[in-house]
Order: sequence, then C-alpha cells, then structure tokens
Amino acid sequence: MARVSIQTEDFDLGAEVAALRAGDAGVGAVASFIGTVRDRNGGGSAGDISAMELEHYPGMTEKSIEQMIDAALARFDIRAARVIHRVGLLQPGEQIVLVAVSSAHRGQAFQACEFLMDYLKTQAPFWKKETTPEGARWVDARVADDAALARWGIAAQNAAAV
Repeated sequence: MARVSIQTEDFDLGAEVAALRAGDAGVGAVASFIGTVRDRNGGGSAGDISAMELEHYPGMTEKSIEQMIDAALARFDIRAARVIHRVGLLQPGEQIVLVAVSSAHRGQAFQACEFLMDYLKTQAPFWKKETTPEGARWVDARVADDAALARWGIAAQNAAAV
C-alpha cells in the first residue's frame, strides 16, 4: 500500500484503516483524521462557499508528504501512516483529506496524526480556490496554521501577519 495518494476520487475510511493494519499484529491503535469541505470560511455564513477547487504539483506534492511521514516516523513511535489528499473540484460536505496512523499505543498514534495534519496544512504544496456568491478567490495561508506547526518546534511563515 502506498503511503501517499493524491487523487480526485473519494476514499473509504474503513478500507484504508484495514489496509493500514493488514498483516501487522503489533498494531494496538489507529488514529485517523478526515477533513471535509465546509460551506463557509472563517466568519462567513452557511452557504457562502459553493465549491472548492484544489490544485497541486504532481510529483512534488507526493514527495513533500512522503518527507512529512518520514519526519513523523522519526519523531513518534508509530508503525505506519497513510495520507490521502483529494484534488479537483469538491463540494461542501465532501471528504478532502485523510490522515491515518498506526502504533502500538494510542498516545503516539494521536500525536503523530495531529503532527501530520498540522504539517499538511502549512507545508504541503496545495492551492485552494473557493467559489462564493461574489466569485472565486484563492485561500490564503492562516497564521493559526503556522502557530499549530510551531508547537512541534517547526517554524513556518506561510501566512502574512495582519
């Protein structure tokens, strides 16, 4: 099973977790995170976002996420990790990202899963465009995402301080 998939099609959490655990009797915990497309951004009202389009650089994106997984394996006592990120045009409510981590113990699985998601939000080369009643707009990096990664001792300055 590949550790990283960038794809347009949806994914099945149950199938992904089963594949992550397959053949490894040392797995005592699996932590997962699924991100979905919201119908609002920030303080907007429900229905403000009618679609989100994601773009990436094929090859570069997968390599970047592979390096993130390597960093998680070095930092935490985990057995395996799987990241799926969707690209293309997505609607509110659709799944956009999966991070799943297996470990002998839950604490390491939870931490590694959160670490990978924080890393993905700031370091993975994806570009998001939201469609709103006012038209389409590119989504800027957020200071809060940079701060989330900083708690792991990793500096990121993707967002402009306002």
